[in-house]
Amino acid sequence: MTKKTPSERKTLTGAPINPVSIEVPYRTTSLCPECTTKLDAEVLEKDGKIIMEKTCPEHGFFKEVLLSDAEYYHRMMAWNRDVGRGVSNPAIVDAKSCPEDCGMCNLHVSHTVLANVDLTNRCNLSCPICFANANVQDYIYEPSYEQIVQMLQTLRDSRPVSGRVVQFAGGEPTLHPDWFLILKKAGEMGFSHVQCATNGLKFAEDPAFAERSREAGLHTLYLQFDGVDPDIYEKIRGRKNLLEVKMKAIENVRKAGLKIVYVPTIVGGVNDDQVPKIVQFALDTIDVCSGISFQPVSITGRIDEAEREKMRFTLSDLANRVNELGYTTKEDWFPLSCTTPITELIQALRNEDNVMVSCHPLCGLGTYFFVDKDRKPTPVTRFLNIKGLFEDIHNQAEKLRNKTTFKSLYNNLSKFSLFSSANKHFDPSKAPEGLTLAKLGQTIEGLLDKKAGRGNNDGTYTYKTLMVAGMHFMDSYNYEVERVKRCVINYSAPDGHLYPFCTYNSGPVFREKIEKQFSVSKAEYRKKQT
Repeated sequence: MTKKTPSERKTLTGAPINPVSIEVPYRTTSLCPECTTKLDAEVLEKDGKIIMEKTCPEHGFFKEVLLSDAEYYHRMMAWNRDVGRGVSNPAIVDAKSCPEDCGMCNLHVSHTVLANVDLTNRCNLSCPICFANANVQDYIYEPSYEQIVQMLQTLRDSRPVSGRVVQFAGGEPTLHPDWFLILKKAGEMGFSHVQCATNGLKFAEDPAFAERSREAGLHTLYLQFDGVDPDIYEKIRGRKNLLEVKMKAIENVRKAGLKIVYVPTIVGGVNDDQVPKIVQFALDTIDVCSGISFQPVSITGRIDEAEREKMRFTLSDLANRVNELGYTTKEDWFPLSCTTPITELIQALRNEDNVMVSCHPLCGLGTYFFVDKDRKPTPVTRFLNIKGLFEDIHNQAEKLRNKTTFKSLYNNLSKFSLFSSANKHFDPSKAPEGLTLAKLGQTIEGLLDKKAGRGNNDGTYTYKTLMVAGMHFMDSYNYEVERVKRCVINYSAPDGHLYPFCTYNSGPVFREKIEKQFSVSKAEYRKKQT
């Protein structure tokens, strides 16, 4: 049988898949930042940077930096596998053009890995950089409990992989009057991991709130955390003394037994100096922190090129800032999508689809620290040949792909395959103190299976790890349609559709259309509350 070339690949519903361009320069499709008209664009390397250039007939020429250090581009793209196939039951079955025909459509190449469900657009902060524009709209978007259950059901009904990880967001999701009922329902519906994107105010104000949230089914807080210097919060969030609030929230969450992922929004020239300080803070609070998800700011509105250059903070800037601590070098970073071989192996063993992080390599960059008892971090790349390991796993998956495997053998076979491969590429002499091959296997199991990790949460089953990663969500200046098609972070909306993050919050901005369709005026909302 002749293996198909990338250009012959199709989604599960038969739409052609355009291959990801690896070498620069290449031509692509982007948007005009002024009118959002689709434009031809060129991505090229210039002066050691990866940039995008495009021209709108009406609004002129635009140039934007995608990565400030071209070496990271070549490293990230070397991992590209592009094995996503989309969904088998898209809501839009006859889409002709991305990103306009969205929701989720037959052209989409990935399935949902993390789902956002916005509970409200109300917020108890007024952040100038909020992409949700919370508190500045003249309406209230707050789906009812019944609507939210239906939004969750849309995720669970997705095929061939049902939604398993849900993040409640907003606005500030904890303000929803049915907060605890919603958490409980998500667990009952089969979501294996429930988290919330929060500013932490409710968790800081009431110690019992964190405990009640855990009892209702919350597992992790994605806590807005922009730095360790108090003045940063006044600049970015418009409020003094907010760092004290964050510290109180962390303490209450620690007591409740929940986990935290710190989520800093990084703006060039404003708080990019905080990056190494945030990493060190995460290490100092490793008992409650499982990761950091840096989010370089998405730039919206009309901003001239000089100002954008100051604000723009790319994933290579992030990695280089973290490297200042001395724990990492360029060789320790890899795209989040590099894990696809593990999913390929699991799929081959089970003979069914599984969750696959098949996003574009430029969407996310990260590394994993293994943290010893003295809170000293060692990047996983120092003692484990990640490249060789994943290549072996991919080859195992290829051999098993056309064989029938009983599902009852899945757990033993998958663990054995991963264990034997890890043994080949593991160097115990370079591993941190206390990390044996057996402990490494248990830790990998905990990372792949949230229930396994939580079921052995006394600290003896898995080794302490810290994910340090960045997700660079696009804006209309750096927009690329082929990246949107591969988005794995989707929103479930009350209209029964799923929307990729970068069509919901940028480009066509479906958020505004959805919220207005399912909202009431502020006056009407206040009347209902009385």
